[in-house]
Amino acid sequence: MNKIFFTLIVMLGFYQAQAQKDFQGMAIYESKTKAPKFNGMPGNRDITPEMQKDMEEHMKKMLEKTFILNFDQSASIYKEQEKLDMGGSQNGGFRMADPMMGGGGTFYKNVKTKSYTVDKEFMGKEFLVVDSLPKLKWKLEKETKKIGSYICYKATMVKMVMEPDFKNPRPGNDNGEKDEVKKTGDINKVAKGINFTESFDIPKEIIVVAWYTPDIPINQGPENYWGLPGLILEINDGRTIVLCSKIVLNAKDKVTIKAPTNGKVTSQKAYDEIVVKKMKELREMHPNRGRANAGSATLMVR
Repeated sequence: MNKIFFTLIVMLGFYQAQAQKDFQGMAIYESKTKAPKFNGMPGNRDITPEMQKDMEEHMKKMLEKTFILNFDQSASIYKEQEKLDMGGSQNGGFRMADPMMGGGGTFYKNVKTKSYTVDKEFMGKEFLVVDSLPKLKWKLEKETKKIGSYICYKATMVKMVMEPDFKNPRPGNDNGEKDEVKKTGDINKVAKGINFTESFDIPKEIIVVAWYTPDIPINQGPENYWGLPGLILEINDGRTIVLCSKIVLNAKDKVTIKAPTNGKVTSQKAYDEIVVKKMKELREMHPNRGRANAGSATLMVR
């Protein structure tokens, strides 16, 4: 009898270990960023209220994105879901250039090794940023709320913002001229020519609010957020909200979770220095103009 009981305990432990090993899930996140008001933007004397409203509406749509997080017990990949290019629409014609907005391709993070890898493209060059996961100093709060069918708990932290991170811009001032507006009134040409990096002030620090669920006990979340006792279902940094809209656990079809490999390997610090240096060069080249005359280096491109 004791032998049978012992055998059952061993088998149960084996099946539990196997279940943990095979555990995998997918979370879909909807990201929305508040479109800034361009008070004092280049050529603002020539842009009508209707044109400015149209531009802000386009900006709002461009800043609405969908991301998919595939995860297992130790690693995850986070990637934007591609959408159809709006460039051909009559009222569209411009999009946000992710390489200048701190964007990337596949964001892989491994909470077991506390490392991450993300492939990025900046000014036509491919980079593979490999570095240690940031140590996030979360403060666990008592508040709870429900997201979907999951009970979530609140956590907060103060995050320092680096210059290359343009996800939380504050409207600034620029007095550049926009002759294109006078000549054509074409909103697309106006948007194409504006270098929005010179119209924004970047805050030094922001407060991040996270909501996580212990019902999915994994140390994962969107992008480089991690470190909570449960899957993070919502992130709010004051301007951008990333909210989970769907979760699928242990689907029949498994996803390969591995780090990207394309691009020149560099650290996060080295990559940030490259971005800052190039942006300063662009500003020095065009000190009196509201545009960066360098193809993919402009924030708004056709």
